Amino acid sequence: MLSPFEFKGDIFSILDQRRLPFEETWIECSRGAQVVDAIKTLAVRGAPAIGIAAAFGMALEARRGMNAVHKAAEKLVAARPTAVNLSWAVERVLKKVKDMGLNDLEAITRAEAYAIWEEEKKANIAMAELGESLFNGNVQYTILTHCNTGTLATGGVGTALGIIRELYSAGKLKEVFVDETRPLLQGARLTTYELMKDGIPCTLITDSMAGFLMKQGRVDAIVVGADRIADNLDVANKVGTYSLAVLANAHNIPFYVAAPMSTFDKNTKTGDDITIEVRDAAEVLGFGGRQVAPGVDACNPAFDVTPKKLITAIITETRIFI
Repeated sequence: MLSPFEFKGDIFSILDQRRLPFEETWIECSRGAQVVDAIKTLAVRGAPAIGIAAAFGMALEARRGMNAVHKAAEKLVAARPTAVNLSWAVERVLKKVKDMGLNDLEAITRAEAYAIWEEEKKANIAMAELGESLFNGNVQYTILTHCNTGTLATGGVGTALGIIRELYSAGKLKEVFVDETRPLLQGARLTTYELMKDGIPCTLITDSMAGFLMKQGRVDAIVVGADRIADNLDVANKVGTYSLAVLANAHNIPFYVAAPMSTFDKNTKTGDDITIEVRDAAEVLGFGGRQVAPGVDACNPAFDVTPKKLITAIITETRIFI
């Protein structure tokens, strides 16, 4: 299976997702600051994946002592504000060090980073199996998905894409409609890349086509991931998710969210309390590194919030919230 990470010797390598699907280039990180940069610039993205990367970023600093680990932790948490898995992973590594002591800081931090990654893989499999159970047998479904929620985003089989893979294995999948996911095209570049590698039938659409396909009766269900889930089960995910939920509700189409329990944030009471990352306007003004719009102001929130009332079910590795 494709992997977004490698850790050999003292080097943590990240598959540069900015260059996919045409170049498989690895970024070799020997310091936590390089991992911070990879997260900020979206060389690695996807809530679970950036949590895993952050844990390994702290492990890279362990040989320089606890002060270096704490400094890396602060910079990693600040790298991207919306996905809760990032701060969750950092806090988990810090707690492990506190509980285990400083006798072998490097070994402890590395072991915890690997544990976080392995647990994510297992969670993806359990989530995929639970999600597949929501779809009746002897029927083939057409699923619409948004952004990328596969191996590149999680380090495992994926959240929403894991469920799609499980449906395909069970003979329950007819086709996947993949939103291109403007402005950085994670769906067009990454999700189609993963699905085509697996031989899963997929069709790329622009984000604005989704409602028309629903009106035509060509979409049976929508399955997306999440970057943070509030205590009231409001969901923050890649911008465009809220629009899909509204459209699904208008067309009586099930709208499912798939995310590990590490994406739940009990300290965030509602979706209104979630900090939404706003990125550089240049991402909207240009395309493929070339500016295509005049010097106009551009709004570029990276995420939006979908209220629980629009969500049919939230699928985790332990249970389904309905």
